[in-house]
Amino acid sequence: MSGEYQQAYQRSMTDPNGFWREAASLIDWYTEPETIMDDSALPFSRWFAGGVLNTCHNALDRHVDAGRGDQVALIHDSPVTDDRQKFTYAELRDLVARFAGVLRSVGVGKGDRVIIYMPMVPEAAIAMLACARLGAVHSVVFGGFAARELAVRIDDAKPSAIVSASCGIEGKRVIEYKPLLDRAIELADHDPGRSIVLQRPQAQAAMGDRDVDWAKAMRSAEAADCVPVAATDPLYVLYTSGTTGKPKGVQRDNGGHAVALRWSLPAIYDVGPGEVMFTASDVGWVVGHSYIVYAPLLTGATTILYEGKPVGTPDAGAFWRVIQDHQVKALFTAPTAFRGIKKEDPDAALLADYDISSLQTLFLAGERLDPETWHWASEKLGVPVVDHWWQTETGWPIAANLRGLEPLELKAGSPSVPVPGFQVEVLDVDGSQLPAGEEGAIVVKLPMPPGCLQTLWDDDERFRESYMSRYDGYYLTGDGGYLDEDGYVFVMGRTDDVINVAGHRLSTGSMEEVLAGHPDVAECAVIGVADSLKGQVPRGLVVLKAGVTRGEDEIGPELVALVRDEVGAVASFKDVAVVPALPKTRSGKVLRKTMRQIADGQDAMVPSTIDDATVLDTLRPVLQKG
Repeated sequence: MSGEYQQAYQRSMTDPNGFWREAASLIDWYTEPETIMDDSALPFSRWFAGGVLNTCHNALDRHVDAGRGDQVALIHDSPVTDDRQKFTYAELRDLVARFAGVLRSVGVGKGDRVIIYMPMVPEAAIAMLACARLGAVHSVVFGGFAARELAVRIDDAKPSAIVSASCGIEGKRVIEYKPLLDRAIELADHDPGRSIVLQRPQAQAAMGDRDVDWAKAMRSAEAADCVPVAATDPLYVLYTSGTTGKPKGVQRDNGGHAVALRWSLPAIYDVGPGEVMFTASDVGWVVGHSYIVYAPLLTGATTILYEGKPVGTPDAGAFWRVIQDHQVKALFTAPTAFRGIKKEDPDAALLADYDISSLQTLFLAGERLDPETWHWASEKLGVPVVDHWWQTETGWPIAANLRGLEPLELKAGSPSVPVPGFQVEVLDVDGSQLPAGEEGAIVVKLPMPPGCLQTLWDDDERFRESYMSRYDGYYLTGDGGYLDEDGYVFVMGRTDDVINVAGHRLSTGSMEEVLAGHPDVAECAVIGVADSLKGQVPRGLVVLKAGVTRGEDEIGPELVALVRDEVGAVASFKDVAVVPALPKTRSGKVLRKTMRQIADGQDAMVPSTIDDATVLDTLRPVLQKG
């Protein structure tokens, strides 16, 4: 490869200070940073130390100050409520400033945490930006999580306030949030302070002594100014699935985050000021943080916040309607969405009913994009389909085809090439670098570029252990794959026990914890198995306690309901089998990877240390069903 991409990538490797100093000039600073990159305490790195800024100012106020206040900043498109709203930069700034005043009136200040537990409504983005305006640290919790999951996050983040809504809407179902919130507060040890509740007409919430009505509070609120913060101060904490017990809160800074996202939108997604980005995700996930809220607004683009499922509700043409109505230039979603569209409309006949000529690129991420779906989308849409790869921890793409910098060849099955700032390598178990074409652990050489996680919230040691201890000097992505001879990255799947359900990373361990809590269950395992629509779905295997005579038909629905209640419907946990035993190594480790391989029809690598091979043979019919 040569050209503009190669020049930018090489400069980011050989002169990172110069590269990112130039990128930082796209951001307004109250005080210019003294140091661009401080890597003196690796694995911890600090970007733009000494710099002072405010992320909300950069996302809203500076565009208004530059005379672009009348440009549309945010479009809320909700087919489930049949509602469309547009907010200019000036209107959005004023709403955010007033809600920042509401937060301040209930005691929220610089450095305090605020949990946001909301559906896909404009107020969710307003709450995030209001926290940034005050220098408070927001932690958005996906509305699909159950009360127990929310309570765990309350205890870890120790918020000074919670922002929520009376309900969310999934298809035709109205899900009341307030009872879940109240139950979570009961379960939590930490007192989260006041709850500011947005009342929606689909379900009015009963208000208690700690509750504040959003609309009433906004009517009397005094607008708050932007609070200057250090570039290294945290902007948000976003919890990932991946373990049981104490959750992993990815901590993102203000300065590095603003610079990285401002650089990435035009360089990777080819979206600039005034152009329209449609990211079909949820603000509860990192994709929603980065490319629904922050990157488009930092850039001065127009972003769409979409409430509703892209397929099935109302039809497979939902995306096409949004693209047509709002003149979308770039669409970003998960491969699951396109597998669903393909299932409902295999010939893409509905495309003829819409004018999607504004669309220039489709971006897919969140799970592996199978070549069949890539070819189908490319053929039907007639635009480049870009698979790209990144994680909650990185906050923006590790590998992509940088359409605004220099469009490169697209390869099916690959999320393209390393993005400037990310030195991607593939290592063997002994830490040696593998040649092109050989599969191993995908890692990123330290220091990580700006915008990546600083640490885990209140847990530096776990940050080291989880990401930095396996290979000295490298960040462990947890994904396996290889680099081809052209330097393209091929990500083949997770190397741990986190599964990817429709682009949502979920811990099999948390599901196992719930199953193990059932009084009749002796031991269990949950594995992710391939699914044509969702990428992966969980399959549960349980061994019952001696003397339990209840059968699978009776206990199975109980276990499914238990996981749904404790983890949430987002887990898509519907498949559980009662088995006589689980295959294990002699040291007692359950062979989850081997079971996954069998379930997916792969050639399973059966360890020589297996305790009893006949157990695995007994399970094969169960694992291979469907």
